[in-house]
Amino acid sequence: MSTQTAVDSMISVKNLSKVYASGFQALKDINLEIQPGEIFALLGPNGAGKTTLISIICGIVNASSGQVQAAGYDIQRDYRSARQAIGLVPQELSTDMFEKVWSTVRFSRGLFGKAPNDAYLEQVLKDLTLWDKKDNTIMTLSGGMKRRVMIAKALAHEPRILFLDEPTAGVDVELRREMWALVRKLRETGVTVILTTHYIEEAEEMADRIGIINKGQIMLVEQTRSLMKKLGKKELILDLAHPLAAIPEALQSFQLSLEADGHQLLYHFDDQAESTGIPLLLKQLAEAGIDFRDLHTRESSLEDIFVQLIGGRA
Repeated sequence: MSTQTAVDSMISVKNLSKVYASGFQALKDINLEIQPGEIFALLGPNGAGKTTLISIICGIVNASSGQVQAAGYDIQRDYRSARQAIGLVPQELSTDMFEKVWSTVRFSRGLFGKAPNDAYLEQVLKDLTLWDKKDNTIMTLSGGMKRRVMIAKALAHEPRILFLDEPTAGVDVELRREMWALVRKLRETGVTVILTTHYIEEAEEMADRIGIINKGQIMLVEQTRSLMKKLGKKELILDLAHPLAAIPEALQSFQLSLEADGHQLLYHFDDQAESTGIPLLLKQLAEAGIDFRDLHTRESSLEDIFVQLIGGRA
């Protein structure tokens, strides 16, 4: 008999570790709570433990220690109920290429013991722009369409949680943006979406929260906007009237660097600090006789932050 606990978190991971027979520790004491209806992005370099973590939550790989609940069900004690709550779109395209789209999606629903519901499946295919391809064999579809079929199969049994492992790998920019729109639409229906991605702009654009994993450990979990605000530095870019060969001695106390063969002066500052130092910098530039034609600011991207974190704690 399955036992469901009250759902405060759609996914709850406590003290999770995984050590393979070879002795390699893929995950080290992972603790993570993912809220109902959020889009959560898991970022990390290759080999960081992203796929291992997903595989354990989905019941594909056994944990060495720790506890995991999905939709309130313990993934070990209530495997069947937990698995029914989850849809998984793996990174690799794996489906019967000789099967027709409609047949494979209906079959996926039946695998979870769900009663036939052709109206629901029709809507899924329409949302994925696959309805006009329903009678095509999968082998005749483009790579992007095949990936959509994988998503349709994962949604066929009406899961409350959807894992997308590198969902837009190998698809063009236009299709990637269409997929982003689909993910947002799923969230609006109450589906909790967890995605791993190498496309930093994907996480920045879509995720409510971001988790960064490296060497099997969660380095941080933060609201996307808050992360950008907390860790994102700003740059003041000065387009110089005359190029500099080096930064003058009088300006050495500022965090400055030269770019564009000496035609640009970059000043790094924290806009959360009491003083940005910009007025003093401009005064010192004038006193040093350094003229500039234009100036503008630029915020660091999530990619800059990611590299900073991974590089700093590698």
